[in-house]
Amino acid sequence: MPTDREPSITINGVPLTDGQAMTVRVAIENFAHDLHFDGLGEDETGRDITKGYLARIGEIRRLIFM
Repeated sequence: MPTDREPSITINGVPLTDGQAMTVRVAIENFAHDLHFDGLGEDETGRDITKGYLARIGEIRRLIFM
């Protein structure tokens, strides 16, 4: 990360602590890793859903690391 603190994340109007934000960030990264290596199935639907999740994770990453 370019900064020494976690991203500012608010859920339902409640700002998360740095520890909570780190937990969300790490969960997203682990999910991305699992999708990249295992996906959600070899059928067309599984590949499409995997592609969609990875696209949304990319958007979230850009926000986190800006």
